Amino acid sequence: QVQLVESGGGLVQAGGSLRLSCAASGRTFSSYAMGWFRQAPGKEREFVAAIKWSGGTTYYADSVKGRFTISGDNAKNTVTLQMNSLKPEDTAVYYCAASRVPRYSPNYYSGATYDAWGQGTQVTVSS
Repeated sequence: QVQLVESGGGLVQAGGSLRLSCAASGRTFSSYAMGWFRQAPGKEREFVAAIKWSGGTTYYADSVKGRFTISGDNAKNTVTLQMNSLKPEDTAVYYCAASRVPRYSPNYYSGATYDAWGQGTQVTVSS
């Protein structure tokens, strides 16, 4: 059984930093990419960042580009999201996701590309 477990959320003042981590477990777990999504109250889930293991290509939402950095270790099945210069609008539940099924021209910005999800970790940025 595959499990993705996020950690590192919390409360921070605007301008501060947080580091989210996600660890995947499961006897046969492997993935082509891992990513982060977030969902604020009353809003739809939105893409934040992703990393494709082959080549190490990273993808970012325009709203976090230059402030957030995604990194990870495919061999250890871990992914990290370093969040700097946080803003109140970054407040949301952040979800880790993994894309484990091979796809033709996958869209890593879309939640439909991911087939395993964590339970989420709350990030709250106060003004």
